[in-house]
Amino acid sequence: MTGGFDAGVNRLGALALRLTDRMQLAVTSGDERSLSAATALSVLDRWFGAPPSVDTLRRVMGLTPSGGVRLVDVLERDGLVTRRPGADARVRTIVLTAKGRRAARATVEARHDLLEEVLAPLDDGERAALAAIVDKLLIGLIRGRRPGPAMCRLCDTEACGAPRDEPCPVTRAALG
Repeated sequence: MTGGFDAGVNRLGALALRLTDRMQLAVTSGDERSLSAATALSVLDRWFGAPPSVDTLRRVMGLTPSGGVRLVDVLERDGLVTRRPGADARVRTIVLTAKGRRAARATVEARHDLLEEVLAPLDDGERAALAAIVDKLLIGLIRGRRPGPAMCRLCDTEACGAPRDEPCPVTRAALG
């Protein structure tokens, strides 16, 4: 063991990096869209409550204010979102267009296909054991000192048992 890591911990880091690389390729292939754009579409498609403002969307995604504005500018230019007046005259909300909804769903499907491919070597028992471990790790990350952007940015939250437009059970468990 070197640097405080054992081989399993080191391989978990390699797995996380490899999954991140493959996820980016899966959700952005076939077009010029960035990972941030694909993620924003997924977030907007699964948004619960009133449409988010540019500021709310950028906070969920962990972007700077200028980065959030630039991202929405690109999505609007590509016909994927529209800006609408918010409750306050100074605020603009973001709404998916029909084209944006199709792109969002394609993003989630591409993510799902990748994860099914990655998990194919596991049998049902191994998948169940992995699910329990992953839930425990995710709850720890959400409750952690620096939780970062929202967890379910690319998720199909319904696959986790959440009704459409509601937070996933892991997020609810973590937040109490």
